[in-house]
Amino acid sequence: MVRSGCGALHLAFQIIGRKSVTKTSIGYGIVGCGMMGREHIRNIALLPDAHVAAIFEPDSEMLGAALALAPDARPAASVAELLAMNEVDCVLIASPNHHHLAQLEEIAERRPLPVLVEKPLFTDVADAGRIAALKARLPFVWVAMEYRYMPPVAAFLKQASDATGGIRMLTLREHRFPFLTKVGDWNRFNRNTGGTFVEKCCHFFDLMRLILKSDPVRVTASAGQAVNHLDERYGGETPDILDHGYVLVDFVSGARAMLELCMFAEGSRYQEELCAVGGNGKIECLVPGPGRFWPAHLGSAPVPQLIVSPRNPPRPQLLEIPVEPQLLEAGDHNGSTYFEHARFVAAVRGQGKVEVTLQDGWWAVVMGLAAEISARQGRAIDLASEFALPT
Repeated sequence: MVRSGCGALHLAFQIIGRKSVTKTSIGYGIVGCGMMGREHIRNIALLPDAHVAAIFEPDSEMLGAALALAPDARPAASVAELLAMNEVDCVLIASPNHHHLAQLEEIAERRPLPVLVEKPLFTDVADAGRIAALKARLPFVWVAMEYRYMPPVAAFLKQASDATGGIRMLTLREHRFPFLTKVGDWNRFNRNTGGTFVEKCCHFFDLMRLILKSDPVRVTASAGQAVNHLDERYGGETPDILDHGYVLVDFVSGARAMLELCMFAEGSRYQEELCAVGGNGKIECLVPGPGRFWPAHLGSAPVPQLIVSPRNPPRPQLLEIPVEPQLLEAGDHNGSTYFEHARFVAAVRGQGKVEVTLQDGWWAVVMGLAAEISARQGRAIDLASEFALPT
């Protein structure tokens, strides 16, 4: 087996030291500053041509933590007040899932600006039709699908077609820790999250479409709540979110994909594993979880890997794809948040395209909702029969 550094696979971005704010610096308005919102703030601080101008966060403790990271930002008492600030050039939405759609609509109504919105776009089947209306009302919406921008996943995306000769089978596995505690425990209930397959797994459904370059036609799932949150009570209610499951997806192209999720497997060496197989061979991607969760007594955290295994001649090749320590320290997503923001800022400046569109975000949620329905009702979901698909 051949082992090498990341070489040409490494993304062509360099971290540039933080410069002072200038008139040409893009000013972000941040809506929501929980764990993910603060990860965004830390990564924006690494960009040479952007800064956090304003923050709306109703929880005082979270607001204080965010302002400590961005001391020059102005606090706002509402989304409306944030939008009224002239120094805000674009908006990042990182609020709880069930607020995303209404906040997008408020931005469209009050002051249409470019928006980077955290996944998922919406949480209820009944709201799927509201997404299309936003396209004409906002300059653009970029859905924050960080997993696309993890360096090992980006390398996988670049090589998958050639390595396989055309993907016929795709497997995505996530073995990880349970859902973390959030303000007000909003993430313990399907009515707020859209369900585990929406909240956690829309990243993977987005990757399926991106990797296979095809749209899904049928979703079948088997899942349950076996270990996590069973003894928790909130207002007398027991959390109803799934903690493990399988999802099978059939695509227009004839390719098949499977998601395997387990949220009580934090002892794993790698958190995400991607595997694509075609007539010419196989390619795999192994991604470790957040470094802060890696047990210190085990030494250094694992390094992401890409493994290419041709059929003829059989010769597996392993490449390590390390991520810069500065990026690992800035968040839990293997540097992806930085690369995502670099591209988003380029799009705000008119120097790049929107890479994760409203339609991409819509598909990811619909696939997750279909998986939730399938798992609970024990039937396959034909997407064209149950959702108004985009034309």
